[in-house]
Amino acid sequence: MSVAAFRELRRLFPSAQITVVSKPGTADVFADADFADEVLVYERRGLRSFWQQIAQWRNRRFDLALLFQNAFEGAAISFLARVPLRIGYNTERRGFLLTHPVAVPGWKDERHEVFYYLNLVAGLARALFGTGSEAREPQFQLTVSPAREHEAQKLLMTHGADKPLVLLCPGSVNSRAKRWPAERYAALADQLAECGTTVALIGSPSELEVSKQVISLARRPPVLLTGKTSVAEVTALISIADVLVTNDTGPAHIGAALGTPTVVIFGPTNPLTTRPYGSAGEVIRHPPDCAPCMLRDCPIDHRCMTAITPEEVFQRTVALIRRHQEIGV
Repeated sequence: MSVAAFRELRRLFPSAQITVVSKPGTADVFADADFADEVLVYERRGLRSFWQQIAQWRNRRFDLALLFQNAFEGAAISFLARVPLRIGYNTERRGFLLTHPVAVPGWKDERHEVFYYLNLVAGLARALFGTGSEAREPQFQLTVSPAREHEAQKLLMTHGADKPLVLLCPGSVNSRAKRWPAERYAALADQLAECGTTVALIGSPSELEVSKQVISLARRPPVLLTGKTSVAEVTALISIADVLVTNDTGPAHIGAALGTPTVVIFGPTNPLTTRPYGSAGEVIRHPPDCAPCMLRDCPIDHRCMTAITPEEVFQRTVALIRRHQEIGV
């Protein structure tokens, strides 16, 4: 969701050296980014890593720190690293650490998160040039190099996978309430397999248990890739997939940014602000009166998710495969 802001930053500073500072895993998303010259990984492991990050920033002698996240820590690092210009939202009582604190917009919970980050770049433009707006359509595309796509193809071949390929992401790292039931993913996998589609499960190591549940419930078990790939590898896999079906989690946004047809199953969260941006992402949602609740665990019967049937998701997935690959399923 920050990619459009990065691209706008590159437009404003076409010749600048732009470094993206990111935590491990997420950093892999930017592996082939044409808007960044360097990716600096910040793996926080206590106070020592905090000071090491400050030292790295000092060594690079950055002119400007644009802080997309809202935490106090990022502002403290930029301040202690003596970055001359420090711009970010005035959150977490960190305004005194910033040279240009930006007020959180009143529309924050009413517009897509893409615009929250773009608004910060507009604030930067106003501070430096006296003008800045969001008039341009957000450009949020990610790219994967042909070499990485080739490696993804080889990885699939080692598991006997073929095209057409549908990736399923049945997990969700930070919320069990976001998860469409495992038995429904299993039913969807069976329907797709029966019509000649290769189905593979993706996700992080922490989502392995739910992927194993899907396999145990499926009559035709899908290929298990959950926990077996890095973020860079799974990004490349998504780039060559025919369709991605996922809960409201990270791969949904990667899929949309890569232009891969992506079906996102929404329940407790608000698609107005957090759906995958752009035309490649399609949302399936049947909200009850209690949605969006934004809870991590459903206190009742998970009706926002159980209202969505495997048949509905299957039909939507098949329609996307037909549209993009013209195969007879």
